[in-house]
Amino acid sequence: MNRQSTLCYIEKDGKYLMLHRVVKKNDVNKDKWIGVGGHFEYAESPEECLLREVKEETGYTLTSWKYRGIVTFVYGEDVVEYMSLYTADGFTGDPIECDEGILEWVEKEKIKDLNLWEGDKIFFRLMDEEEEFFSLKLVYNKSDLLEYVALNGKPMELFDVIDEDGNKTGQVKERGVAHRDGTLHSTVHIWIVRPNQESGYDVLLQKRSECKDSNPGAYDISSAGHVSAGDELMESALREMKEELGIHAREDQLQFIGTHRGQFEAEFHGKPFRDNERSTVYLYREPVDIKNLKLQESEVEEVIWMDFEECRKGIVDGTLPNCIYEGEFQMVGKALGIE
Repeated sequence: MNRQSTLCYIEKDGKYLMLHRVVKKNDVNKDKWIGVGGHFEYAESPEECLLREVKEETGYTLTSWKYRGIVTFVYGEDVVEYMSLYTADGFTGDPIECDEGILEWVEKEKIKDLNLWEGDKIFFRLMDEEEEFFSLKLVYNKSDLLEYVALNGKPMELFDVIDEDGNKTGQVKERGVAHRDGTLHSTVHIWIVRPNQESGYDVLLQKRSECKDSNPGAYDISSAGHVSAGDELMESALREMKEELGIHAREDQLQFIGTHRGQFEAEFHGKPFRDNERSTVYLYREPVDIKNLKLQESEVEEVIWMDFEECRKGIVDGTLPNCIYEGEFQMVGKALGIE
């Protein structure tokens, strides 16, 4: 079943007009908060549908609006909807009661606290970041779980939301949304080490690419990455080593040394970033010749060997530009027998 619809977020004084869908019993949006809009009538253009639906649901006549994107919404195996997404900042008329639910002006920064479709949080993020016209594909299963997302034809990362013990909660979030909201998620960290004649060990550090969404240009763990929704820890660790460094490691070559909880807030590229991760930490002691590594340019600018104590000093006193958690580095030292 293919359908076409419009959805509009009317804004005023830093607020969006939100519709709480609490009226219809068999409403696919039951209890969710969404914008105003609806399905096309015969021969309507997107703008004609937009103007009619807004008038019918709110009483307002739009005078200024912007076409923000097209959302391909796939639900289960038999529903595909092409939704034209708008924002509007000009209107006339008096409000009316809506037979679809309850209309309420909500401050933009509080939108994320409402009961939203997970995919809606993605296009809210894109709109807030002033993304130009975009094409967003959202695929849900019959349990309303987001299974796949693509922006302008390119897949986006999805994370499993976890609890403090690392258990999956059944919720899934897109990477950008998770880092805007500070949602707890899983990562894997692999520290590559080799013996030396100074402190006892060198550690391999990677320098993050300047295009990274957080800590660009900083020195970091040898190899690290997020655990994608549905994936397991070990397969993620082995994948990250292969993708970032070209190392084809085996499961028995990774030594688990513990977990680390990391949190910080900052701004990168003009966007807020809230990290909240539970990291599973491994050691890799196999011989590595950095001249033979195949670095993933989008992730890693370069790699260097550094003496453990020199690295620890640089982390503690700030002379090494890095994004390494001091507590995790101490964990590595303990595992190596370095006090």
